[in-house]
Amino acid sequence: MALIGFGEAAEAFVTGWGAARPGPARAFDVKLLDPPKAGPVAARSGVAGVIPCESPAEALAGAALVLCLVTADQALAATEAAAGALAPGTLWLDGNSCAPDTKRAAAAVIEASGGAYVDMAIMAPVHPRRHLTPVLLAGAEAEAAAAALRVLGMRPEVAGDRVGDASTIKMLRSVMVKGIEALTAECFLAARRAGVDAAVLASLDASDPGMDWTRRGAYNLERMMVHGIRRAAEMREVAATLRGLGLPDRLARATAAWQDEIGALGLDGGAADLAGRADRVLSRLA
Repeated sequence: MALIGFGEAAEAFVTGWGAARPGPARAFDVKLLDPPKAGPVAARSGVAGVIPCESPAEALAGAALVLCLVTADQALAATEAAAGALAPGTLWLDGNSCAPDTKRAAAAVIEASGGAYVDMAIMAPVHPRRHLTPVLLAGAEAEAAAAALRVLGMRPEVAGDRVGDASTIKMLRSVMVKGIEALTAECFLAARRAGVDAAVLASLDASDPGMDWTRRGAYNLERMMVHGIRRAAEMREVAATLRGLGLPDRLARATAAWQDEIGALGLDGGAADLAGRADRVLSRLA
């Protein structure tokens, strides 16, 4: 088994698999080539029982199953860098948050190298469920990939036999999920700065009594603070998905801008407090 990219998703899956993993796993991550970043990645992979590698070819040697889990903006480049080292018939599961057209471009690269490409969509945050996080698979080899993941204790569902069937669902879901995060930021940061946040929250709770807006707002801001850069890259792929469907992408582009701006502040989540998180973001916004 090989992992291309060893970030949050890869680490969560590997630790969830535990003893179900058949044999050693190797991982390549571009951060391993950057001395200031290599140490933490190597340490995390070591704790997870994964062998860190200095090149995609080293990670892919002998692998029958590959999970590609990088950021959306690096997905195609990572595929192109690794494809030449694939053994014929290797299952390549592309779990990156990309537009269907990006997935189809990656599929062409993998299939030209003799690999078997599978469109994989991760449909929820990987924590706390780790390997039990819902995933969708699509493509001609989706059933074979599903069987391989079930051996690891995962619970995949097959979304279709065409590359893009899984990623389209993921992308369009993100219009709502990441869009609500951006609306949270625009609403609550402005309300906090204007000194009317308590009144705005009370009004929202009265209109939607099933939603704890203080709790959800705090959660949404944390997602943007910690993962905003990655989410912005995904939302640019969402915008490409919408354009591919002949629809406007204005909200997706605006969501990407908010995610980028807050993610670029470099703030950790801190205490689960909406007002406190809003104040920290506001103190850093230009």
